[in-house]
Amino acid sequence: MKEISKEALAALPIKRYEGPVVLVDFQKISRLKEDLEKETIVGFDTETRPAFKPGQSYLPSLVQLATARAVYLFQVQQHDFSAVLREIFSVERITKAGVSVDDDLKNLRKLFEFQSNNVQDLGKIAKQHGMKQTGVRNLAGILLGARIPKGAKTTNWASRTLTPQQITYAATDAWACRVLFLRFRELGLV
Repeated sequence: MKEISKEALAALPIKRYEGPVVLVDFQKISRLKEDLEKETIVGFDTETRPAFKPGQSYLPSLVQLATARAVYLFQVQQHDFSAVLREIFSVERITKAGVSVDDDLKNLRKLFEFQSNNVQDLGKIAKQHGMKQTGVRNLAGILLGARIPKGAKTTNWASRTLTPQQITYAATDAWACRVLFLRFRELGLV
């Protein structure tokens, strides 16, 4: 299947990430590094405070990284995680999979400079294989048979304290990117 109707997508069962979520602080960096030593694929995404006025824009507030064991949320407006994120994005051994990654990387580089290696844009890969719908939600519907809810998309991601709904939404997006990459690989698309 190369596309899915709104009706078909709406009829699919809802799927959310249900595993451990780590709101990263400097005491939890060692847990992340231990996890990444065992990892070759992470799903990633960013969230940015929405802008409602023409010409208004904000820098990313949150970076999400999903491993096989947990999803890590970095509140990049609250703490300077540039060193650890720079290391993760530059390492060749780990595939970083996301959707619309060019925008995410460009906006992250406004916060701190880094080199990115082995980053895969699932939307671009889907397009190369004839898919017309290349967003996370549509790809999850087409390839995973699941509906990823959109609920918390336009909330204030720069808030010092994230709500449980924001945490679930953000974790689900990164997790979905990892699962989609694995599905792409299983289908021989990457």
